[in-house]
Amino acid sequence: MKLTIVGTGYVGLVTGACFAEMGNDVLCVDLDARKIERLRAGDLPIFEPGLKEIVLRNMTEGRLHFSADVREGVRFGTLQFIAVGTPPGEDGSADMQHVLAAARAIGCHMSDYKLVIDKSTVPVGTADAVREEIAAALAARGMQKIPFSVVSNPEFLKEGAAVEDFMRPDRIVVGVDDERAALLMRALYAPFQRQRDKLVLMDVRSAELTKYAANAMLATRISFMNEMALLAEKLGADIEQVRRGIGADARIGPRFLYAGCGYGGSCFPKDVKALLRSAADVGEPLHVLTAVERANERQKHVLVDRVLRRFGPDLGGLRFALWGLAFKPDTDDVREAPSLVVVRELAARGASIVAHDPEAMERAREALGELPAITYAESPTAALEQADALIVVTEWKTYRAPDFERVRELLRQPVVIDGRNLYEPELLRACGIEYHPLGRNAPAPVATPLALAA
Repeated sequence: MKLTIVGTGYVGLVTGACFAEMGNDVLCVDLDARKIERLRAGDLPIFEPGLKEIVLRNMTEGRLHFSADVREGVRFGTLQFIAVGTPPGEDGSADMQHVLAAARAIGCHMSDYKLVIDKSTVPVGTADAVREEIAAALAARGMQKIPFSVVSNPEFLKEGAAVEDFMRPDRIVVGVDDERAALLMRALYAPFQRQRDKLVLMDVRSAELTKYAANAMLATRISFMNEMALLAEKLGADIEQVRRGIGADARIGPRFLYAGCGYGGSCFPKDVKALLRSAADVGEPLHVLTAVERANERQKHVLVDRVLRRFGPDLGGLRFALWGLAFKPDTDDVREAPSLVVVRELAARGASIVAHDPEAMERAREALGELPAITYAESPTAALEQADALIVVTEWKTYRAPDFERVRELLRQPVVIDGRNLYEPELLRACGIEYHPLGRNAPAPVATPLALAA
C-alpha cells in the first residue's frame, strides 16, 4: 500500500519506518526542510533502539522516502497519516494547530479518495474537526464531491521499546465510521496480526478517548506506588516487597508498579493535562487524575528533599554526581524529566552537578541552556570523581551493577541517593556506602528455608 506520514517526529518516524518494513511504500513529509535533509542522509533526530537500522534498510531498498513537499505527500498515498505534535497549551489543552493545518493541506491538494488517519494523540472530537477542515478546503476548490474518510488510530508506543511495540502490538485500536475505511485498515494491519486478531474496532470518539484513558491509567499506577513508597518509609515497610506482593495478584499485575522519582516524557504529563482540560470543558472534573498529577509533581522533588535532609539547606561548595538525564532508559528524551527538576533545584542552592547519560546529554544541554552549575561526564565513573554524593535518576542498564568499592573510593563522601531503587540496601551498606533509596526502610526479608538449610 502507498502511505503518507505527515510529521517526522517520534510517532511519525517510527510509524513510517515500521510500515515500510512490512513492505509498504511510505513517504514521510515534514515542513522542516533541514530535518528532511538529515533523514535523507540517514541522520535520525531521535534515539530509539532498532529504529535507525530499519530506516536505513528501507531507504536502501526503496520503500521509505522523505520529502518537505506537502503537495507531493498528499498526492502520494491513499492513506494519509497525521502524526504531528500536539503540545500542551497554556491551559493544559492539546494544541491542535498542526493537526488542523495538516488536514487543510490534505483538502487543498487531494484529487481522489483519501483515508485520513489521526495517529497523533488528540482530544475527543478531533476527527470531526479534521473532517470539517478537509471538507471546507475541498468546497473552496469547488471539489466537494471528492470522497474521503477520517479514522482514529492512536499509537501505544513506549519510548525505548517503540519498534517492538509497533511490530508486535498487543492491540490495534481503530475508530471508524464507514465500511470502506474499515476494510483498508484491516488490510493495512493484517501483517501485524497473523497469530491472532488484534484489531479493536470502535467508534471514532471512543478510540480518541481510549488513548488518553490508557495513559491516565498508567500514570495513576505510577503515582499510586510513589505515594505508597513515601508511606512505606514512615511505617518501616519495604516498597519493593509490597510491589512483589500486590503485583502477584492477577487482578493487578506487576507492570508499572515501580516506585521512583516521578514520570516524565512526552506522553504522560501532556496527556494527563489534556484529559483534565477536556473534562473541565464539559463540566466533569476528574478528581482521581487531579491527584495523580499533583502526586507526580511532588515526587519530582523527592530527591532534592533527600539531599537537603542529608546535607542541609546550603549546598554551596558541594558537588553531586548525577546518573541519568533521560526521563526513562533507552531514549534521549528529557521532556518533563525529573532530572531537570533535580539539576535546577540543586543549582539554585549553590551546588555543582556532574551528569552522565548514555544518550541524553545533548538534549539535556538544550533543555538546561547555559547553566554554569552543570557539567557533563564521558562516563559514569568520571562523574563520581570528587563528588560528595551520587544521585541516581534514570535506571539505565549501565548503572545497575556498578563496582561499589570503586564508587566508595571515588566519592568524597560515600553517599548514594537512589531515585529508582536499583540496589539492595544491605549490599551497599556492607560496602560502607550510606544508601538512601525510596520506601525501603524495612529490615531484610527473613531467610528462605533453602537458605537456612544451606
